[in-house]
Amino acid sequence: MIVADGLVKRFATKGRWIEAVRDVSFQVREGEVYGLLGPNGAGKTTTLRMVMGLLEPDQGTVSIDGKSSQENSVELRGQIGMISTNDGVYPWLTAKEMLLYFGDLYGIDPALAHSRLFELSAMLGITRLLDQRCNTLSTGQRQRVILARGLMHDPPVILLDEPTRGLDIVGSRTIFDFIGHLKDLGKSVLLSTHRLDEAERLCDRFGLLHEGQMQMEGSLTELKERTGRSNLTDIFLDLLSRPANFMQAEHR
Repeated sequence: MIVADGLVKRFATKGRWIEAVRDVSFQVREGEVYGLLGPNGAGKTTTLRMVMGLLEPDQGTVSIDGKSSQENSVELRGQIGMISTNDGVYPWLTAKEMLLYFGDLYGIDPALAHSRLFELSAMLGITRLLDQRCNTLSTGQRQRVILARGLMHDPPVILLDEPTRGLDIVGSRTIFDFIGHLKDLGKSVLLSTHRLDEAERLCDRFGLLHEGQMQMEGSLTELKERTGRSNLTDIFLDLLSRPANFMQAEHR
Protein backbone atom coordinates (compact mmCIF):
# COMPACT_ATOMS: atom_id res chain seq x y z
CA MET A 1 0.00 0.00 0.00
CA ILE A 2 1.20 3.50 -0.87
CA VAL A 3 0.27 6.48 1.29
CA ALA A 4 1.32 9.97 0.14
CA ASP A 5 0.46 12.77 2.57
CA GLY A 6 0.86 16.49 1.88
CA LEU A 7 3.70 16.22 -0.65
CA VAL A 8 5.41 19.46 -1.65
CA LYS A 9 8.40 19.80 -3.99
CA ARG A 10 10.08 23.07 -5.00
CA PHE A 11 12.74 23.72 -7.62
CA ALA A 12 14.89 26.81 -8.12
CA THR A 13 14.83 28.18 -11.66
CA LYS A 14 15.96 31.54 -13.04
CA GLY A 15 16.43 33.00 -9.58
CA ARG A 16 13.02 32.01 -8.20
CA TRP A 17 11.36 28.99 -6.63
CA ILE A 18 8.71 26.98 -8.46
CA GLU A 19 6.39 24.58 -6.64
CA ALA A 20 6.15 21.57 -8.95
CA VAL A 21 4.00 19.66 -6.45
CA ARG A 22 1.75 21.36 -3.91
CA ASP A 23 0.12 19.52 -1.00
CA VAL A 24 -0.60 16.28 -2.89
CA SER A 25 -2.13 13.37 -0.94
CA PHE A 26 -3.48 9.99 -2.06
CA GLN A 27 -3.50 6.26 -1.24
CA VAL A 28 -3.05 3.19 -3.43
CA ARG A 29 -4.40 -0.04 -1.97
CA GLU A 30 -3.28 -3.60 -2.63
CA GLY A 31 -4.75 -4.99 -5.85
CA GLU A 32 -5.67 -1.50 -7.04
CA VAL A 33 -4.63 0.52 -10.07
CA TYR A 34 -4.57 4.23 -9.21
CA GLY A 35 -4.31 6.70 -12.08
CA LEU A 36 -2.31 9.85 -11.39
CA LEU A 37 -3.55 11.93 -14.30
CA GLY A 38 -2.85 15.29 -15.83
CA PRO A 39 -1.31 17.16 -18.75
CA ASN A 40 2.43 17.44 -19.28
CA GLY A 41 3.97 19.54 -16.51
CA ALA A 42 1.24 18.74 -13.99
CA GLY A 43 3.69 17.23 -11.47
CA LYS A 44 3.07 13.53 -12.13
CA THR A 45 6.67 12.41 -12.66
CA THR A 46 7.94 14.51 -9.75
CA THR A 47 5.36 12.85 -7.52
CA LEU A 48 6.40 9.38 -8.70
CA ARG A 49 10.04 10.17 -7.98
CA MET A 50 9.15 11.18 -4.43
CA VAL A 51 7.21 7.94 -3.97
CA MET A 52 10.24 6.04 -5.30
CA GLY A 53 12.56 7.86 -2.91
CA LEU A 54 14.61 9.41 -5.73
CA LEU A 55 13.51 12.91 -4.67
CA GLU A 56 13.09 14.05 -1.08
CA PRO A 57 9.90 16.06 -0.47
CA ASP A 58 10.28 19.57 0.88
CA GLN A 59 7.18 18.82 2.92
CA GLY A 60 4.97 15.78 3.44
CA THR A 61 5.62 12.06 3.69
CA VAL A 62 5.42 8.86 1.67
CA SER A 63 5.04 5.41 3.20
CA ILE A 64 5.10 1.96 1.61
CA ASP A 65 3.30 -0.71 3.64
CA GLY A 66 3.55 1.52 6.71
CA LYS A 67 7.28 2.30 6.37
CA SER A 68 8.48 5.82 5.61
CA SER A 69 10.32 6.07 2.29
CA GLN A 70 12.45 8.92 3.70
CA GLU A 71 13.64 6.85 6.66
CA ASN A 72 13.95 3.53 4.78
CA SER A 73 14.67 4.68 1.23
CA VAL A 74 17.28 2.05 0.32
CA GLU A 75 15.29 -0.83 1.83
CA LEU A 76 12.00 0.25 0.28
CA ARG A 77 13.39 0.67 -3.23
CA GLY A 78 13.61 -3.10 -3.27
CA GLN A 79 9.83 -3.17 -2.70
CA ILE A 80 9.11 -0.95 -5.69
CA GLY A 81 9.27 -1.56 -9.42
CA MET A 82 9.66 1.67 -11.40
CA ILE A 83 8.87 1.45 -15.12
CA SER A 84 9.16 4.49 -17.37
CA THR A 85 9.29 5.11 -21.10
CA ASN A 86 12.33 7.27 -20.36
CA ASP A 87 14.23 4.20 -19.17
CA GLY A 88 16.86 2.88 -21.51
CA VAL A 89 18.41 -0.52 -22.16
CA TYR A 90 22.05 -1.54 -22.34
CA PRO A 91 22.54 -1.75 -26.13
CA TRP A 92 25.37 -4.30 -26.20
CA LEU A 93 23.78 -6.71 -23.74
CA THR A 94 21.22 -9.28 -24.81
CA ALA A 95 17.79 -9.00 -23.24
CA LYS A 96 18.57 -12.08 -21.14
CA GLU A 97 21.89 -10.68 -19.94
CA MET A 98 20.31 -7.38 -18.96
CA LEU A 99 17.44 -8.96 -17.05
CA LEU A 100 19.77 -11.29 -15.15
CA TYR A 101 22.06 -8.35 -14.41
CA PHE A 102 19.18 -6.47 -12.76
CA GLY A 103 18.21 -9.62 -10.88
CA ASP A 104 21.75 -9.69 -9.49
CA LEU A 105 21.54 -6.00 -8.54
CA TYR A 106 18.46 -6.77 -6.46
CA GLY A 107 20.28 -9.66 -4.77
CA ILE A 108 18.05 -12.39 -6.22
CA ASP A 109 19.35 -15.94 -6.00
CA PRO A 110 20.60 -16.95 -9.50
CA ALA A 111 18.26 -19.95 -9.75
CA LEU A 112 15.25 -17.78 -8.81
CA ALA A 113 16.40 -15.06 -11.22
CA HIS A 114 16.44 -17.55 -14.11
CA SER A 115 12.98 -18.78 -13.12
CA ARG A 116 11.65 -15.21 -13.00
CA LEU A 117 13.32 -14.45 -16.33
CA PHE A 118 11.51 -17.22 -18.19
CA GLU A 119 8.20 -16.61 -16.39
CA LEU A 120 8.19 -12.91 -17.29
CA SER A 121 9.44 -13.56 -20.82
CA ALA A 122 6.54 -15.92 -21.47
CA MET A 123 4.03 -13.49 -19.94
CA LEU A 124 5.29 -10.55 -22.04
CA GLY A 125 5.94 -12.50 -25.23
CA ILE A 126 9.67 -11.83 -25.41
CA THR A 127 11.06 -15.39 -25.08
CA ARG A 128 12.28 -15.40 -28.69
CA LEU A 129 14.05 -12.06 -28.09
CA LEU A 130 16.14 -13.11 -25.09
CA ASP A 131 19.33 -13.75 -27.07
CA GLN A 132 19.09 -10.58 -29.14
CA ARG A 133 21.18 -7.55 -28.28
CA CYS A 134 18.99 -4.75 -26.98
CA ASN A 135 20.12 -2.33 -29.71
CA THR A 136 18.42 -4.58 -32.29
CA LEU A 137 15.00 -4.44 -30.61
CA SER A 138 12.10 -2.30 -31.78
CA THR A 139 10.55 0.35 -29.52
CA GLY A 140 7.76 -2.00 -28.48
CA GLN A 141 10.16 -4.88 -27.86
CA ARG A 142 12.44 -2.71 -25.73
CA GLN A 143 9.42 -1.58 -23.73
CA ARG A 144 8.50 -5.18 -22.98
CA VAL A 145 12.04 -5.87 -21.78
CA ILE A 146 11.83 -2.79 -19.53
CA LEU A 147 8.55 -4.11 -18.11
CA ALA A 148 10.20 -7.44 -17.32
CA ARG A 149 13.14 -5.64 -15.72
CA GLY A 150 10.82 -3.80 -13.33
CA LEU A 151 9.35 -7.10 -12.13
CA MET A 152 12.49 -9.23 -11.79
CA HIS A 153 12.51 -8.75 -8.00
CA ASP A 154 8.72 -9.33 -7.70
CA PRO A 155 7.96 -6.03 -5.91
CA PRO A 156 4.58 -5.45 -4.20
CA VAL A 157 4.40 -1.85 -5.50
CA ILE A 158 4.64 -0.90 -9.19
CA LEU A 159 5.07 2.65 -10.51
CA LEU A 160 4.32 3.15 -14.22
CA ASP A 161 5.27 6.47 -15.84
CA GLU A 162 3.63 6.97 -19.28
CA PRO A 163 4.04 3.25 -20.11
CA THR A 164 2.39 3.39 -23.55
CA ARG A 165 4.23 6.42 -24.92
CA GLY A 166 5.59 5.67 -28.40
CA LEU A 167 3.84 2.30 -28.69
CA ASP A 168 1.47 1.16 -31.42
CA ILE A 169 -1.90 -0.45 -30.71
CA VAL A 170 -0.37 -3.93 -30.31
CA GLY A 171 2.28 -2.69 -27.90
CA SER A 172 -0.30 -0.74 -25.92
CA ARG A 173 -2.48 -3.84 -25.64
CA THR A 174 0.49 -5.70 -24.12
CA ILE A 175 0.75 -2.96 -21.48
CA PHE A 176 -2.99 -3.19 -20.74
CA ASP A 177 -2.77 -6.95 -20.25
CA PHE A 178 0.35 -6.52 -18.13
CA ILE A 179 -1.37 -4.04 -15.79
CA GLY A 180 -4.37 -6.36 -15.46
CA HIS A 181 -1.99 -9.17 -14.49
CA LEU A 182 -0.36 -6.98 -11.83
CA LYS A 183 -3.77 -6.22 -10.37
CA ASP A 184 -4.67 -9.93 -10.28
CA LEU A 185 -1.43 -10.54 -8.35
CA GLY A 186 -2.51 -8.05 -5.68
CA LYS A 187 0.12 -5.42 -6.53
CA SER A 188 -0.38 -1.75 -5.68
CA VAL A 189 -0.08 -0.02 -9.06
CA LEU A 190 0.41 3.72 -9.46
CA LEU A 191 -0.03 4.72 -13.11
CA SER A 192 1.02 8.18 -14.29
CA THR A 193 -0.31 9.25 -17.68
CA HIS A 194 -1.85 12.10 -19.63
CA ARG A 195 -3.80 9.65 -21.83
CA LEU A 196 -7.17 9.80 -20.13
CA ASP A 197 -8.91 7.34 -22.45
CA GLU A 198 -6.41 4.64 -21.52
CA ALA A 199 -6.62 5.45 -17.81
CA GLU A 200 -10.41 5.14 -17.95
CA ARG A 201 -10.01 1.51 -19.11
CA LEU A 202 -7.30 0.57 -16.65
CA CYS A 203 -7.74 2.34 -13.32
CA ASP A 204 -9.94 1.73 -10.28
CA ARG A 205 -9.52 5.24 -8.89
CA PHE A 206 -8.11 8.51 -10.17
CA GLY A 207 -6.30 11.58 -8.92
CA LEU A 208 -6.47 14.54 -11.30
CA LEU A 209 -3.42 16.83 -11.11
CA HIS A 210 -3.07 20.29 -12.57
CA GLU A 211 -0.26 22.78 -11.91
CA GLY A 212 1.06 20.53 -9.15
CA GLN A 213 -2.18 20.29 -7.21
CA MET A 214 -4.65 17.45 -6.71
CA GLN A 215 -7.86 18.89 -8.09
CA MET A 216 -10.22 15.93 -7.73
CA GLU A 217 -10.04 12.29 -6.68
CA GLY A 218 -12.29 9.23 -6.74
CA SER A 219 -13.57 6.31 -8.80
CA LEU A 220 -14.95 6.97 -12.29
CA THR A 221 -18.49 6.53 -10.98
CA GLU A 222 -17.84 9.02 -8.17
CA LEU A 223 -16.29 11.55 -10.54
CA LYS A 224 -19.18 11.23 -13.00
CA GLU A 225 -21.74 11.71 -10.24
CA ARG A 226 -19.87 14.71 -8.85
CA THR A 227 -19.46 16.47 -12.19
CA GLY A 228 -22.37 15.28 -14.33
CA ARG A 229 -19.91 14.36 -17.08
CA SER A 230 -19.70 10.99 -18.85
CA ASN A 231 -15.93 10.58 -19.29
CA LEU A 232 -12.58 11.61 -17.83
CA THR A 233 -11.66 13.88 -20.71
CA ASP A 234 -14.71 16.10 -20.23
CA ILE A 235 -14.27 16.04 -16.45
CA PHE A 236 -10.67 17.18 -16.76
CA LEU A 237 -11.39 19.86 -19.37
CA ASP A 238 -14.05 21.27 -17.05
CA LEU A 239 -11.56 21.37 -14.19
CA LEU A 240 -8.97 23.20 -16.27
CA SER A 241 -11.48 25.89 -17.19
CA ARG A 242 -12.38 26.69 -13.58
CA PRO A 243 -10.60 29.21 -11.32
CA ALA A 244 -7.88 27.72 -9.10
CA ASN A 245 -9.68 28.59 -5.86
CA PHE A 246 -12.80 26.74 -7.08
CA MET A 247 -10.77 23.63 -7.90
CA GLN A 248 -9.05 23.64 -4.52
CA ALA A 249 -12.39 23.92 -2.77
CA GLU A 250 -13.71 21.04 -4.87
CA HIS A 251 -10.84 18.80 -3.73
CA ARG A 252 -11.38 19.66 -0.07
